[in-house]
Amino acid sequence: MATPAFEEIAETFDFLDDWEDRYRHVIELGKAMPAMDDALHVPATKVEGCASQVWIMPRIDEGRFDFQGDSDALIVRGLIAILHALYSGVPVGEVLAVDAPAELGRLGLNEHLSAQRSNGLRAMVERIRLIASEA
Repeated sequence: MATPAFEEIAETFDFLDDWEDRYRHVIELGKAMPAMDDALHVPATKVEGCASQVWIMPRIDEGRFDFQGDSDALIVRGLIAILHALYSGVPVGEVLAVDAPAELGRLGLNEHLSAQRSNGLRAMVERIRLIASEA
């Protein structure tokens, strides 16, 4: 049930043999992500449970989920970009049906992220799920 944007990332990951190349790609995804206004870096948008500073600002447009995100760490910004590709444009009622661990597992992230980064990624997914469930 992945979006076309996420499928494109998965295809790129399949093409890249080396984890270092994948790691660089994640960072590039983060750099390419539109900037989040510093005024949105507030406690209400901060994601707890991440080693880095992470902010997620949700937006529901015509029943579809979207969000802006930011982090003070490049790799985490890239992970936010991957989550954006996974969830952006999904109908709000279907966000909870997205099997994020399975989809992210297709990228091999579980095997290559530190425990802290993995915990932070889970915290971001849980925040997205909470936001969607409250919408």
